[in-house]
Amino acid sequence: MLLLATPVGKAAVKRPPGALAVRVWPAADYTRVTIEFGAPLDFSYFTVKNPDRLVVDLEGIEFTSVFENLPDKVGNDDPNIRLLRAGRFKPGVVRLVMELKNEVRPQVFELPPVGNYGHRLVLDVYPLEPPDPLMQLLEKTEQNDGSGPPGKTTEIARPESKRPGPAAVDRLVTITLDPGHGGEDPGAVGRRGSREKNVTLAIAKRLKAKIDKEPNMRAVLTRDTDFFVPLHMRVQKARRIRSDLFVSIHADAFVRKDANGSSVFVLSETGASSSAARYLAQKENEADLIGGVNLDVKDPVLARTLLDLSQTATISDSLKLGKEVLRELGSINRLHKASVEQAGFAVLKAPDIPSILVETAFISNPEEEKRLNDEAYQNKMAEAILAGIRHYFAKNPPLAKSRLARLD
Repeated sequence: MLLLATPVGKAAVKRPPGALAVRVWPAADYTRVTIEFGAPLDFSYFTVKNPDRLVVDLEGIEFTSVFENLPDKVGNDDPNIRLLRAGRFKPGVVRLVMELKNEVRPQVFELPPVGNYGHRLVLDVYPLEPPDPLMQLLEKTEQNDGSGPPGKTTEIARPESKRPGPAAVDRLVTITLDPGHGGEDPGAVGRRGSREKNVTLAIAKRLKAKIDKEPNMRAVLTRDTDFFVPLHMRVQKARRIRSDLFVSIHADAFVRKDANGSSVFVLSETGASSSAARYLAQKENEADLIGGVNLDVKDPVLARTLLDLSQTATISDSLKLGKEVLRELGSINRLHKASVEQAGFAVLKAPDIPSILVETAFISNPEEEKRLNDEAYQNKMAEAILAGIRHYFAKNPPLAKSRLARLD
C-alpha cells in the first residue's frame, strides 16, 4: 500500500485568505467598490496621473477567481470608473488598479463585520466636481417653465401670495424625497425576497414624477439609483437646496409576519413616543453601519447641526405635515398607529426643514410585501403622500424665500 505523506504544522493548515465577493455601486455622486473578506487585511493605496488611476495593494491575500472577474463588474455607463483589474504584484500581494474616467477624490477604508457582511474594504471615488443639486433644480425649473436661456437668473422662490383658498402655495416649493437605504444597505428583506431599498426607490420616483407635475412644486431625490447615501448626507442634500419639506420613505419589518399597516414618524426632542418608535429609530439609525460610513471624515459644523435638537418650531410643522400624510395613508391602507409617532431619527434632524419618515407598509408581511411590489399600489401610495403634502401647504402656506440665482 502506498502511503502519502501529509505536511503538518501551521504552514500546511493556514492558507492566505481570499476575497469573498466584490460589489460595485455606480452613481453620479460617487462610485463605491466593496471587497469582502473573511478576515482583516493590510492594505495601502496611491493615485497615478496621466491617465488617472487608483492603485490599491492588498497584502497577505490569495489571488482567486473573484479578482480575475473584476473587469466584468464595471459597466460602460459607470460615471467614474473606466476599468477595474487586479493581478499578482509580488509574493503575497495582490494589486488592484482602478482606471478612472476623471480625476477623483478617493476614500479607502475598512469596515468591521456587521449584519450579513464580513470584513469589508471600501473604495469610494468622488468626482472633483460632484453634481450640484441646486444647479440641477434650477436647470429642471428652466426646462419646465421656459424661463429663459441658461445663465440667466431663475427665480424659484417668489413672495407668498395673499390670495385665500387652496392656492396658498404661490411660489415654487422644493421637496426632498429620501428613498431609504440603498447600495450595501438593502434595508428590510421580505419573506419573498423583496428588498426595502428597491421598494422605497420605486415609490419615491413615482412621487417625484407627480410632484414635478404640480405647477408650483419640484422634488429632488437623495438617490435616484441603487447606491448608499449616509444619513447626514441626506440631510445635507436637503439643506443645500433649501428644501421646504423632507420626506423619507421606508418599508417596515417585524419578527411577526402578521404586523401590518402604515405609519408616520417625526423627530422627538424629549424621547420616543413608544418603545416601538424607539426600536425603529435605532434600527434605521444603524443604516450607516451597514451601508458603510468613513468615520475618519468629520464635518464639525454638520455634527453640531445634527446634534441641535432645539428646533421646536420645525418639529411642530413636522407633526402637522405628518398628520396630513397619515390621514391620507389611512384611505389606502390600515394604519399601524392612528397618530404620528416620534423618536430620534438621525435622518430627520434638519433643524430648519419640516421632516417626516413614512413607513409605507410592512415588507415582512407577505400580503403587504406583495402590494408594495405592485405598480398600482405604489402609485396609490405616492398619490396619498402627495395629497397629504397638498393639504399641509393649504393650511400652512410656505414663507417667502430670498431669490436663488445662478451665475454665468
